[in-house]
Amino acid sequence: MEKTLNRIHPVSDPEETYFLQVSWEKDLGIGFGVVLSDGQCVWTGTVSEAEISREAADMEMNREKYVEELKKALIAGEESAAKYNFTIS
Repeated sequence: MEKTLNRIHPVSDPEETYFLQVSWEKDLGIGFGVVLSDGQCVWTGTVSEAEISREAADMEMNREKYVEELKKALIAGEESAAKYNFTIS
């Protein structure tokens, strides 16, 4: 299993720091787990392969391109931080 941990500053609350961990087996496109923490609380979830396909279709985006964008946004690290915005709700 592969894992990444990134620090994010959501546009919804730019003064706050959150930590986002993403874990996956073999390929992000077959699903992944997420853990989000603000240092006091922790939220966990999973994203299935079907949900990835559905979201790509909803966005009218090629599935492979959508998975590549997910990789850039979720696991590429701080070098992508300026390219993607996160909102916590």
